[in-house]
Amino acid sequence: MGGGRKRRRDGSEAPSIHPRNRYAAAAPDFAALAELYPSFRPFVSVSERGRASVDFTDFSATRELTRVLLLHDHGVNWWIPDGQLCPTVPNRSNYIHWIEDLLSSNLIPPISSSSGRVRGFDIGTGANCIYPLLGASLLGWSFVGSDVTDVALEWAKKNAENNPHLTELIEIRNADAASLSSESEAIVREPIRENVLEPAEDVAMPKPPVLVGVVKESESFDFCMCNPPFFESIEEAGLNPKTSCGGTAEEMVCPGGELAFVTHIIEDSVSLKNSFRWFTSMVGRKANLKLLVSKARKVGASVVKTTEFVQGQTARWGLAWSFIAPRNKVLRSSTPAKNHHSFMLQGLRREHGAFQVLKSTEAFFLASKLSCKIDTLSFSVDVTLSDEQTEAAILHGDDYAGSLEESSAKLQSVVKGVSFRITVFEQIPGTLLIKGSLLNKALSGTFSSLFSQLEDTLRMECPSKAR
Repeated sequence: MGGGRKRRRDGSEAPSIHPRNRYAAAAPDFAALAELYPSFRPFVSVSERGRASVDFTDFSATRELTRVLLLHDHGVNWWIPDGQLCPTVPNRSNYIHWIEDLLSSNLIPPISSSSGRVRGFDIGTGANCIYPLLGASLLGWSFVGSDVTDVALEWAKKNAENNPHLTELIEIRNADAASLSSESEAIVREPIRENVLEPAEDVAMPKPPVLVGVVKESESFDFCMCNPPFFESIEEAGLNPKTSCGGTAEEMVCPGGELAFVTHIIEDSVSLKNSFRWFTSMVGRKANLKLLVSKARKVGASVVKTTEFVQGQTARWGLAWSFIAPRNKVLRSSTPAKNHHSFMLQGLRREHGAFQVLKSTEAFFLASKLSCKIDTLSFSVDVTLSDEQTEAAILHGDDYAGSLEESSAKLQSVVKGVSFRITVFEQIPGTLLIKGSLLNKALSGTFSSLFSQLEDTLRMECPSKAR
């Protein structure tokens, strides 16, 4: 049958490998690689039909495959000792390319202290140092990679130093040592951390250093990224019999699992909100993604983005947030301009009723720095752009009319007051109709753009029972 994107049962497109991923057009050819690299040959089996395969339950096989792919496709020399976490190159490349999308979108403007070269911070880079190596070799980015164990720090440095063309782009930093050297500074910072998520207990165990105390006071970065410890116990980490990617307890396990670890990143991000353009992390469980989105919004993030990474049978999610005001205060898109928009949310769980969705709608527009007035009697939200936001939308955003004269004429025709109205209707239990009506005709492009993003946000926050 012909090609085309796979679709879910609800009709939406299923996520796939990133289109700029080197392996998007064709998966690695194991047979060809085995011919080129004799050390890889013992790990490749060929079926009676001539299909080459690799046993992904064999750590030595997955490590050698990663070594060969990095050398053959990226010109990177690489190795890790037994037991360390062995990354899959296509999956990690997806994360790098998503961050590239975030940066190139210009939704969040560069921070004033940014240099010309993109600079990233890899939390827990591991012995494999995979993200700095991929980001530097693919895109010329510079990195600080942090970790706490002696083995991880030693081998991450070796992997950087074994690639002289990348060495100057990668710094490996001992997070424990950096945290201790700036301990007094961290104590001074603590009282100004507004909106930090409070721990459940009055007395909490000391948390491992993540960003605060590891990032230097004068430093700024375009982004941070993290492959967090997904599990709460080493027993839980070993439940997948289909793969053997190794991994030490420090790499794979932390109290509270990924939810606690990424929450720690979110808490630290409040203190460093002006030092990073984007904060990001990978997430292993979709149930945790929704909780983390809420946490990021609770601490005051101006923008929160999510995506899904798919490679083979493994699904992971990406979470990104920023405290920097979006460019022009209004997000752009190529959505066609219309005066009325609507969409349905079907098969909703009981906790996602009309009132909850109405409040989520209000929260979405407030996060976009827009003025809102909620009416719980008519189940509607009136959204108003300020004069400055309206002018920015017309002169620079989706509603740009063309010439200066045309834009000036359009500004003169703007009607003061409510810009558009969102109404929530309950059709039957579990099914809601969300309808948007444009009240200020001069803002049709902006209205279409924001309504499209509202739909994406509500579908992510209010999944159907079937998902």
